[in-house]
Amino acid sequence: MSETGAFRRERDEDGVLVLTLDVPGEKLNTLGKGLIAELEGILDEIEKDERVRAVVVRSGKPESFVAGADIEDFTRLRSAEEGEALSRTAHAILGRIEGCRVPVVAAIHGVCLGGGTELALACRYRLASDDPKTGLGLPEVMLGLVPGAGGTQRLPRLVGLATALDLILTGRTLKSPRALKAGLVDEVCPAPILLAVAKRAAASLAEGRLVPKRSGIPLRERLLRPLVFSKAKASVLEKTGGHYPAPLAAVHVVKEGTAVSQAEGLKLEARAFGRLAAGDVSRNLVSVFFATQEIKKDAGYPAGTKAIEVQKLGVLGAGLMGAGIAGAAADTGVLVRMKDASNEALGRGLGHVHGLWEERRQRQRLTRLEVRERMGRVSPTLDYSGFRRADLVIEAVFEDLELKRRVLAEAVAATSETCVLASNTSSIPIGDIARGCRRPSRVLGMHFFSPVHKMPLLEVVVTPETEPAAIATAETFGRRIGKHVIVVRDGPGFYTSRALAAYVNEATWLLEEGAPIDGLDGAMTSFGFPVGPLTLLDEVGIDVGAKVATVMHQHFGDRMSPPPSMERVLADGRRGRKARKGFYTYDAKRKRVDASVYGLLPAGAGRLALDARDVQERLVFAFLNESVLCLQEGVLRTPRDGDVGAIFGLGFPPFLGGPFRYLDRLGATFALETMEKLRARHGERHRPAPLLVDMAREGRTFHAPRD
Repeated sequence: MSETGAFRRERDEDGVLVLTLDVPGEKLNTLGKGLIAELEGILDEIEKDERVRAVVVRSGKPESFVAGADIEDFTRLRSAEEGEALSRTAHAILGRIEGCRVPVVAAIHGVCLGGGTELALACRYRLASDDPKTGLGLPEVMLGLVPGAGGTQRLPRLVGLATALDLILTGRTLKSPRALKAGLVDEVCPAPILLAVAKRAAASLAEGRLVPKRSGIPLRERLLRPLVFSKAKASVLEKTGGHYPAPLAAVHVVKEGTAVSQAEGLKLEARAFGRLAAGDVSRNLVSVFFATQEIKKDAGYPAGTKAIEVQKLGVLGAGLMGAGIAGAAADTGVLVRMKDASNEALGRGLGHVHGLWEERRQRQRLTRLEVRERMGRVSPTLDYSGFRRADLVIEAVFEDLELKRRVLAEAVAATSETCVLASNTSSIPIGDIARGCRRPSRVLGMHFFSPVHKMPLLEVVVTPETEPAAIATAETFGRRIGKHVIVVRDGPGFYTSRALAAYVNEATWLLEEGAPIDGLDGAMTSFGFPVGPLTLLDEVGIDVGAKVATVMHQHFGDRMSPPPSMERVLADGRRGRKARKGFYTYDAKRKRVDASVYGLLPAGAGRLALDARDVQERLVFAFLNESVLCLQEGVLRTPRDGDVGAIFGLGFPPFLGGPFRYLDRLGATFALETMEKLRARHGERHRPAPLLVDMAREGRTFHAPRD
């Protein structure tokens, strides 16, 4: 056989053909149309070559098997019919692997997702390395799709209905030990001997000495089918609010497909895949995926700038944010020195960090040894000892300008000339914090979101004085700890806090006018936000929100003026969940609306019955308009950054693609007309951004269509 394209081939004396997939010029293997065509030709040759007794499929990439389908193929689909045809093409080639005259074995090392897992499922036997990087999953639902290469049919027939539904509906990845326990793989072995073990298994299969155990769908699940699927559907609706069609479609396809033959089930899968691929939700989610990939390549500093590799990190403040940052850094091997003013504060911080890792250990994602190793990387201190060797110092103290200035001055004195100094402020301009600082060129903002271990965004804030090397260091470090990083220009609230402030401020005005607390929150969760604006204020802290509101009002005037009653709410001791009293009260069982807060508001206990659509219009357009202003003023570099920041930092509904993609869908003219209507009814807070006026007049969009 001749060498072609992405596959290298080598046959041993036992007749085992090793196919090594290594897509040229790419970091990861993906299954695109060209690769499928190449694989089809190889299968033709295997069918004819009697010297081949078994096949092993492996990867030539050091950290991945197959990362999934080529998502660029999805962007070229113009109709449901084209999407269905793409799925049927994948079915045909994987069906040939499944029915090949010789056994095909998958030797999996590294990332194995989507189409990679579906390729493995079509093989007769699956081995995985025990490397922590190795994991299998079907994340298509994250792109608004169902698995389209047989995953909805082969997986439940292999591991059972409940396990298959869990993997398909959550998109989560199973590491090798859990994949073995679930029956997704047949064997796990050390990476250095993976190929040898796979070849031995392939030969044993060919000789009939190895017969894989396949229990299929358990009897209990077959008897309780209606209950399994009704619970899955109820869970989907509870978590998604019906905004995402893919999870419901997946439940339907698995249910109906496993009740008929696999061939008939694959037809159902192909139709569902095509319908979803042509829909707006999938197109928006795919656009979000591409945006997160593009920001990794579009650095906020000139090409050739050298970043400091952060090996030692200083963290000032051991509260939830400081401890969260310390934990995220230590997770990746960074040595962390965490400072606070008291042993009690340090103890709480260390306890928080340990708790995060202990929770992962209990879920079998870390071992006891790995928890101890991570804790060994975090050392507490009451002074600045050890900070001279820090490559990066992140300040995470209270949101107070004078305190932050003092702490920054101390950090400058305690660190080397090359150390990068960052503030984790959420709203105070970095230029104000750095005013008078001895090394302003090494100062920037690194705005993390709470809780740090869950929230995937990092907003790097740069001033005119921040030098490229400092920006490069912050960006590189952020990506190292797994964050989506956007670089924004300095200013009050930067981008995320500023857009969120406009949104929450409008909610408090509605509350002032008589809207009920639960009605406000319910309207926005129905729109697609994970929590409502008043619940968010309680979670962040009403006192913290008040400080942000003060900064916004000072800089933006009446457009960001909070209603007078918010001072009374704060004066009443309502600080939110941390004080067990805010817009809601909190006990061990649940939170409840605290109706007594209405006594602090002008409308009193008599609440208005507002239309949810009116609430959504006022709050969403406040968010959208502020986002456009941030782009117009250069706070945001691109609409793409605005979409990524809003989705991953603020919970803007991903199925809408982000604020700028949503504006493109609405159209600038419609958005302008809506803003003018709101302005006429509710005042100058709703004055449209000049950029929006220009775009409506010129018929422009924020995003160019993807070819």
